Amino acid sequence: MRKTHEPLLKSEPHTEGVDYSRKKTPPKNLPDAILKGLRPKQWVKNVLVLAAPLAAGMDAFTSRTLLDVALAFIVFCLGASSIYLVNDARDVESDREHPTKRYRPIASGMLPIKLAYAMAVALIAAAVGISLLASDGVALATVIAIYIVLQLGYCFGWKHIPVIDIALVSSGFMLRAMAGGVAADIELSQWFLLVAAFGSLFMASGKRYAEMLLAQETGAKIRKALEGYTPTYLRFVWTLSATAVVMSYALWGFQLSSSVVGPASVWYQISMVPFVIAILRYAAKVDGGHGGAPEEVALEDRILQVLALLWIFCIVMAVYVVPLLTQ
Repeated sequence: MRKTHEPLLKSEPHTEGVDYSRKKTPPKNLPDAILKGLRPKQWVKNVLVLAAPLAAGMDAFTSRTLLDVALAFIVFCLGASSIYLVNDARDVESDREHPTKRYRPIASGMLPIKLAYAMAVALIAAAVGISLLASDGVALATVIAIYIVLQLGYCFGWKHIPVIDIALVSSGFMLRAMAGGVAADIELSQWFLLVAAFGSLFMASGKRYAEMLLAQETGAKIRKALEGYTPTYLRFVWTLSATAVVMSYALWGFQLSSSVVGPASVWYQISMVPFVIAILRYAAKVDGGHGGAPEEVALEDRILQVLALLWIFCIVMAVYVVPLLTQ
């Protein structure tokens, strides 16, 4: 068990379980409660819908594709917010006993539970309805429906089952990564699916590992599923998935670079550098107990943001700019 460090308890940001670095306050009024209940900060996770179209190549990325990606992003924002509302409504009693979750809109009493459930139903209907506007609307509707069913299962008890909870959190990341390609009717390569799968598992297991570190250091009871884990097991899953995602991406990059002729192939190989460094940077965050809220890490860590921009630059050069200049 890690030793308790006083600065860690008072000044450092951690997970969604307990955040000692920020003063939490309840919503000011009903509109504020409704907005906070949707958790718009967590919508940043939905930029993963760009992954498949971005990797598909210049021929696949058209104005119609941009519209499909935008629809997939909106659909997942609506679907995810509906799940947040249901989850907070289900956990209202335990949240009221929690040092920071008690300030959530429903736990604070500012957002009525019945209204939260009504909003969730409306958001689910809107998500499914809007998904049908995509190029392959049925496929996108299927993906968001699977996401909602799995996450509802998570809310209604599956989140308390060790391993199953990690699989469900991981599935949420993976379905987001698949959604953009599915919406635009883009064929998803086997390498893309492997990177998405292991990358999702890396994020999910890292999230639980960071929460366990926080629980050990603060004594806070963050979630029941943690009782079924040990730090050694979570670190094993986290390390395994990190290794697998790096290897899968490297093999994918070398395969892509060998399939093209000219300078474009070099950019596929260069893209591995910011990708691997970003994985190592995020791993350092997780090992320090900061990976419990991936969206907060993404929004606050400037180095990770720069690495993400460098990676996107490499992919754009390889997939779009260089092929266009050499035509």
